[in-house]
Amino acid sequence: MKVRTRFAPSPTGYVHVGGIRTALFAWLLARQADGQFILRLEDTDKKREVEGAEEHIETSLKTLCLNYDEGPDIGGPFAPYRQSQRLENYKKWAQKLIDSGRAYADPYTAEELQNLREEAQQAKRPFLYRHHRPQNPPAWDGSQPLRFRSDPKAYAWKDEVMGELKTGPEVIDDFILIKSDGFPTYNFAHIVDDAEMEISHVIRGQEFLASVPNYLNLYEALEIDRPLLATMPHILAPAGNKKLSKRDGAKDVLDYVKEGFLPEALVSFIATMGWNDGTEQEIYSIQELIERFGLERVQRSGARFDEKRLEWVNGHFIRELSLDELYERTKGFWPAEAAASDDGRKKEILALVQERLKYFSELPQLTKFFFAAPADDDIRDLFENPLDKQLKKLDSAMVADLVQKTRDELSESDFSEADLAARLNGLLERLDTKPGILFAAIRIAATGAPASPQLFGTLRVLGKEESLARLDKALALLKT
Repeated sequence: MKVRTRFAPSPTGYVHVGGIRTALFAWLLARQADGQFILRLEDTDKKREVEGAEEHIETSLKTLCLNYDEGPDIGGPFAPYRQSQRLENYKKWAQKLIDSGRAYADPYTAEELQNLREEAQQAKRPFLYRHHRPQNPPAWDGSQPLRFRSDPKAYAWKDEVMGELKTGPEVIDDFILIKSDGFPTYNFAHIVDDAEMEISHVIRGQEFLASVPNYLNLYEALEIDRPLLATMPHILAPAGNKKLSKRDGAKDVLDYVKEGFLPEALVSFIATMGWNDGTEQEIYSIQELIERFGLERVQRSGARFDEKRLEWVNGHFIRELSLDELYERTKGFWPAEAAASDDGRKKEILALVQERLKYFSELPQLTKFFFAAPADDDIRDLFENPLDKQLKKLDSAMVADLVQKTRDELSESDFSEADLAARLNGLLERLDTKPGILFAAIRIAATGAPASPQLFGTLRVLGKEESLARLDKALALLKT
């Protein structure tokens, strides 16, 4: 089979993880088969269209390296790729339906339709337009909606994800093909476009599953061979009890990139929401995904969105980067205080925090104290309310004694990491205390932060003069 897949969003807002997953799976199928991946914009609902959304969709795909072979900004053999520019195509196919008696003008007003719906509701029966199909509809002139004359029947079909499915004739109805404003509905336009663009696989969300019998009816009326259909289960909110939405923290995929999530990490994370290759592997390169992906291993139930797991996946990819590449990628994320520091010092600091870094926008919080001494209030607050429960049991005089002894010991150090480790571990034994007490007190005094990279490396990078000055400052604050 010649594999041609598509991603066909509406430019009505940002692209979230559900949309990106649909695009990713379509892209993987195309790349795996050396086929084509197409971007098509379904921009027929002009009232809901958001300015800049088209560019945003294109940028989102390209940022995640899901480059398309044909699309509105690059053209292709089936251009144009915006539905609003394909209106003549839809009229041509609509005329075919009119000529065969499978489409007619809808003469009802909005008020008349609403009355029919209310009557059905009062009678406690589902509203089906075909039960009210006009006997002698007027000739369609474009001023009224054009409706499909359905042929209700039972259907059985295979969904590449959901398996064997079937429905009865009761779910099929007459639906609008072209609205009175001249624009086609999704139900009509996507079938025409997929046929003309030779799409082999249609991958879309679960919300469209109930409409498939109507689509099958329309394929038959148009005498079109339908493509393979694959339905993606919902991505669920963190609690797993409903579809993920903005209220649950679903974000623009580019916002994750702006926060310092790596595109390759996002791709790996999104691919494994509802798919696995039958192994225990959790992290995939893009090339591994191309080689191993298959619709047959997409799960049928919803996949829960877990941002903590995304952070873990991103942290893994960050740790895999070389220091030079990590430095290039973190440009723009450093705190303002780092502006005067040279590349060498920043790389030295980056090597310390790389193990802890989950996303790049954490960098200021993790590194600010390297470039500027902590504020008195920050040190006071952390000594008064330390995160470490063991340190919390000590009064200020006892903590001051620990800091003083540390200061005395470090005054003799050459501040190599090995010497700092030897001296502080030795001090730990002599004072018969715990790392959670001594090292926590040193960390607060030196950094004014509740957490920091590995302590010995932190002190080494701060340097002897600066470290001793900060210990002296902490001692003065503890005594007052």
